[in-house]
Amino acid sequence: MSGIDVGEEPGARAAQARALSLLRIRSRALAVAILPAAVAVVLFAAGAQGHLAGPAWDAVRWTVLGVAVVVLLVTVLVAVSVARARPAMSPTVPVPEEGAPDLYRLVRDLADRLDVPAPSAIALTPDCDSWLEDRTHRALHRGPGASAETGDTAPVLVIGSPFLWWMRVAELRAVLAPVVAGTGPSAHPDIAAARRFVRGLDAAIADAAAPGRGGVRGAPLAFAGWVARLLLRACRDHAAEMERCVAAAASTRARTVDYGLRIAAQEQVGLAYAGWDRLLTRVALPAWRMGRWPSRLDAGVVSALTELSRRDRLADGFALRLGERPACDLLEEPGVADEAASLLAARLFHGGPAESGPGWAPVDWQQYPDEVVDRKWRTEAARLHRVLDTLGVPRASAADPAVPTLARVMEHLSGSGGPGGPGEELAAGIGAAVAREEPGAPVHGGPGNGGPGHSGPESGAADDPLGLWGPGPLPLFPLQPPRTGTELLADHVAAMVCCAAVDTAGAAPGLDWLDGPALLVGGERRADLATPVLSLVEDGDPDPLLSWLAEVGVRSDKPVRLV
Repeated sequence: MSGIDVGEEPGARAAQARALSLLRIRSRALAVAILPAAVAVVLFAAGAQGHLAGPAWDAVRWTVLGVAVVVLLVTVLVAVSVARARPAMSPTVPVPEEGAPDLYRLVRDLADRLDVPAPSAIALTPDCDSWLEDRTHRALHRGPGASAETGDTAPVLVIGSPFLWWMRVAELRAVLAPVVAGTGPSAHPDIAAARRFVRGLDAAIADAAAPGRGGVRGAPLAFAGWVARLLLRACRDHAAEMERCVAAAASTRARTVDYGLRIAAQEQVGLAYAGWDRLLTRVALPAWRMGRWPSRLDAGVVSALTELSRRDRLADGFALRLGERPACDLLEEPGVADEAASLLAARLFHGGPAESGPGWAPVDWQQYPDEVVDRKWRTEAARLHRVLDTLGVPRASAADPAVPTLARVMEHLSGSGGPGGPGEELAAGIGAAVAREEPGAPVHGGPGNGGPGHSGPESGAADDPLGLWGPGPLPLFPLQPPRTGTELLADHVAAMVCCAAVDTAGAAPGLDWLDGPALLVGGERRADLATPVLSLVEDGDPDPLLSWLAEVGVRSDKPVRLV
């Protein structure tokens, strides 16, 4: 099937035409490079036959020869730089066939039905997306023996891990159909050559821009990057149109497989996006900041989406699907795959180390309330009181001045609305403390800390999914912008209130699958704390919070246990 007839579909024919345009740009660049050499050959041939004789023509001949030699040397430099550049590979978790024979069987059956080559391998990405990725360039940089490992040149199928856990088997097959159909155009030699050309240019530009390329080596690389940038600018429109045509051709071919089911499955794709985003930003991120990484994020997204289905009447019908076979059953050990994808998500979106260690440990969902939520509240409450101590704010308890109380915080912030007040001073202190204790780069020590470049191929970890992304800082894809001082202060005051509620009113830490850390009072979640806290922090008005405390039964004058 590798010799598929691309001319069967208009989109594929258009993609081939654009690929030829890209290859013509490459050919023209090569023609320009060898033009001085061709002129030099003509001039010397004419001189050998007695034409164009004389000292002037001799000077012209040798001048053109010198220019030709320089241009050819530059051409070789650029060609070697493009050939040796290593295109960045998407960070993924490999799925070997022995670990998912049913999944490989599904994909190959799908490729047979579409009459296209089967992907060479399958990998998981901790995101809600799926695509094909050509990784043949890796074999070129592994030395002898690499061809045996990567003999199949078909692209790798990358599947979003949340899809495997949330979608049913039939839905996953329908969603993957247009993706797998893309292996057809990928097998065409013109399209494959055009893609390699564009990827090589892009990699050469990135290589030239990498830090630490100074001195003798840096200048040639910078020049090669400049030439590659010119060529890539000329290729940009053709490359974009080629990929659009490839996608259109794949979509057209996939209409023959599960087209009706795909419409319904796309609704699940949108739902998975929403649940995955909320799970990362509201549930995983607080844990990552505490030095813990949830080890079952994909299983968690099922709980989050089930909860969303329960709350949203528009999604009521989606819960009925849960009786069907989930796509994660296609994996032999779904828990192991979930843990690997969860750790990769922590590295991509937060910047954690590559392995567990002191200060960076996995946490199960059953442990999350006690080991993340409660610890988060008490850590933030302790930080709040340390800043108050720095500002010289007296303790509120006359009986024991050393004990921390909620009353101390409320008395300091009461009547402090407006710019320049003690609320603003406290917010600045909290912001500075967080910056010291929770830097944006990897927070916790351990293997891999300090950026993906520290665990790349040069350091011996050739299979690190972040190894080809260079020495840039982690996270690669931050989830949230930096928090303002006021936002941080509100979070810390709310944490202090929650600690007081747990210690004096019998409340308990909990986990809401859609909103993250939650305060449980009488077994029910209290989601009405944010407004009274903001009234205190932003306006200096303690009355709404006092009413809330009285309703819940919280004693603000009682000591609170901190970490």
